Amino acid sequence: MATTGKIISFRLPPLPTIGEIIKLYKLRAEKQLSQNFLLDLRLTDKIVRQAGNLRNSCVCEVGPGPGGITRSILNAGIAKLLVVEKDTRFIPGLQLLAEAAPGKMCIVHGDILTYKMERAFPKQFQNEWEDGPPNVHIIGNLPFSVSTPLIIKWLENIANRNGPFVFGRTQMTLTFQKEVAERLTASTGSRQRSRLSVMAQYLCNVKSCFTIPGRACVPKPKVDVGVVHFTPLVGPQINQPFKLVEKVVRCVFSFRRKYCRRGVEILFPEIQRSQLTERMFCTADVDPTRRPTELTIPQFRSLCDAYSQLCNENQNLFTYNFREELRQKKLLRKEKIHIEGYETSES
Repeated sequence: MATTGKIISFRLPPLPTIGEIIKLYKLRAEKQLSQNFLLDLRLTDKIVRQAGNLRNSCVCEVGPGPGGITRSILNAGIAKLLVVEKDTRFIPGLQLLAEAAPGKMCIVHGDILTYKMERAFPKQFQNEWEDGPPNVHIIGNLPFSVSTPLIIKWLENIANRNGPFVFGRTQMTLTFQKEVAERLTASTGSRQRSRLSVMAQYLCNVKSCFTIPGRACVPKPKVDVGVVHFTPLVGPQINQPFKLVEKVVRCVFSFRRKYCRRGVEILFPEIQRSQLTERMFCTADVDPTRRPTELTIPQFRSLCDAYSQLCNENQNLFTYNFREELRQKKLLRKEKIHIEGYETSES
């Protein structure tokens, strides 16, 4: 599978339309899996174009379904296409495409959340992280039910440079529910600014490409769909472990309408809460009366660095969980009520 040499133009032979494939194999989108199909090949071509030049590249497509985007990828002159599909019903239709593109397409019947993509392509496609992105791409029309956990998983892979990012700064072109797409790309101070905004943007250049109207999907979802392109940054904007950054950002946005001080407080056990919260803001030099949506990534960086310093001083601090503390308090309260009620009935 060479990456150099003469590019041979490839086009799929005449095939049944996506609509005909759906009828032929009696396919229907499962509502509980939040599936939707794109039948318009002009739209799928447009999605694939957002990935850039795919000539002689390796592409992993996530959740190909009946194969609309798959056709557009195969027609883009790729060297190798790997499709990962969990739903058995779609495999025969994908096999039809694989037979129409001999040697170009490999089908994995499995779950993308557990699939080891680092083994998918030859090492010759690897680039040094500091160099440009490799000739490896991830493309997918993601079911809404898995889109958020999947992008969080891949962001952690970027931070650790493993998974699909052993090849270098692998680019991703993905679809999301429009509201999620807006959160991923939201700027500081905007209403859509969220945990996802900060987690994605401290690691990637995140670009909103275009919006697909819901009526273009089958079945028609209640919301529109946003296409988002991710290019990992050469260096993250926050130089702390992913889990630490995720914990700080999640806690801060737990009270998004209150001052950011309220979210920072729950990083600490009750007995030390006031003192350590004060120290963290003082060290970070961040105004505790700012709203979470108003905090810039450099300010989150300062907060994460200050929290890391406190964790280094107290080895048990990072494992503290505010929600677990609340749960234990509720259990103790119920137990106390039960004991008091038992004692009353006995007397």
